[in-house]
Amino acid sequence: MVEQRFRPSLRSGSLEGSRDISRDKSQVALIKILCAGVAQLVEQGFRKAQVGGSIPLASFKTMSRFREIIRNKNFSLLWMSQVASQFGDRIIQMALIALVYSVAPGSTFQLAKVISFTIIPVFVIGPVAGVYVDRWDRRKTMVISDGLKSILMLSVPLMFISRASMVSIYVVIFLVFCIGRFYVPAKLSIIPDLVPGKQLLIANSLANMTGMVAAAFGFGLGGILVDAWGAKGGFYLASVSFFVAATTIIFIGTKIVGHIKKEEILELGKEVIEVIKKSVIAEIKDGVAYLIKQKEISFIIKVLFLLWSALGSIYVVAVIFIQHALGTVTKDLGLLIMFLGVGLFIGSLVYGRLGHRVSHFKVIFSCLAFSGVVLSFFVVALTAYPNFIVAATIAFIFGMIVSPIMAAANTLVHEAASSQMRGKVFSSLEIVMHFAFLLFMLISSKLADLVGEFWFLIYTGLIITIVGLFGYIRYGVMEISVNNDKA
Repeated sequence: MVEQRFRPSLRSGSLEGSRDISRDKSQVALIKILCAGVAQLVEQGFRKAQVGGSIPLASFKTMSRFREIIRNKNFSLLWMSQVASQFGDRIIQMALIALVYSVAPGSTFQLAKVISFTIIPVFVIGPVAGVYVDRWDRRKTMVISDGLKSILMLSVPLMFISRASMVSIYVVIFLVFCIGRFYVPAKLSIIPDLVPGKQLLIANSLANMTGMVAAAFGFGLGGILVDAWGAKGGFYLASVSFFVAATTIIFIGTKIVGHIKKEEILELGKEVIEVIKKSVIAEIKDGVAYLIKQKEISFIIKVLFLLWSALGSIYVVAVIFIQHALGTVTKDLGLLIMFLGVGLFIGSLVYGRLGHRVSHFKVIFSCLAFSGVVLSFFVVALTAYPNFIVAATIAFIFGMIVSPIMAAANTLVHEAASSQMRGKVFSSLEIVMHFAFLLFMLISSKLADLVGEFWFLIYTGLIITIVGLFGYIRYGVMEISVNNDKA
């Protein structure tokens, strides 16, 4: 019995001994300090913007517009639904980590297998989801999407978690994340139907910021709840979250057009096939031909492939390492991801304000080099001194260092790609990033089982640092070449 194996392993031995009151108090204190610091940073930014300064995401006036748009009933319902749905997604990931721990404690490869079923839908469903979303009622699409996810999540503890085989759970997780590929474009597409055109930009900004915050804190709270209630409780909670998200959307008081008639179903099927052919064949050919000609974008793709390869390499290995070092399955892990997410958010704010002063190439490679150093330091520090405050501080710093890489890369794409090709370029980037993450996650999980998490993460950090330093030294050559091409 999966759940029976899970509970003893979670509550026995060193794991139970590690949960003392003093550490819980230190975690709460650190979280309070972090939240206060974030609030102070944002408040200072808004005050500076009010007296003539500027910040990248908002201004004092923007905050008043946030309050105004929240008063829009339909948008506020969508906003609340997004929070609930995001929380459900984070709970699933924590519950899966706990479930894998119950079946194969310490196995990076088993964890990598489960995570891979959350990524594969990007390649399978991504090219066709937009066709259906444009034809269907978007509100109903979101309701059905979260409703089905709620039912599927409920089926895991009721039907599958007690079985010895994980195959049925793999299937359920694959289906849940396939359905999620319809939810995302439907959510993005429905916003213009809910708010006036003049509020569209602020609505998108609020939705994006809400997603980042909900994801970061969802991991933290999700890790605590799954640690307390077990994997089965986590799946129940995810089911409830998706049910709340679906129910909230039902109360949106307007019909979102996009219905498809029954007689058009066959025609839609043909269109989907054509979209698949064009997306997978023609679009890729156009994108590849364009990327070959554009040295700067080709360079960005290599950098992002490298970055996401590194992230894929360390993801599951770091999860297992943290479990062993701190002695909990999901509690400390979820909180550390929360601190990492807040670091990413603040790093984006800082870079958005100061990044124009530094070359994007310098930023990418210097951050890459420093991230390797911080990764190695995290492993050594946590091994020598397994303390949550130490781990959370380093995770926060790591997030701040990594965040400028994506911002700089996206900016370079915006500057280099023509408006007609940006969609194809960003679609290609998404495929490249997910492919790199998935491939190296599976490879690293096997290697880490052989050499151990400690040495694998140390070597990975060293390689990332060397690559970053090498790129930083050579970036000038690339930048000169790009400038000459533009001239």
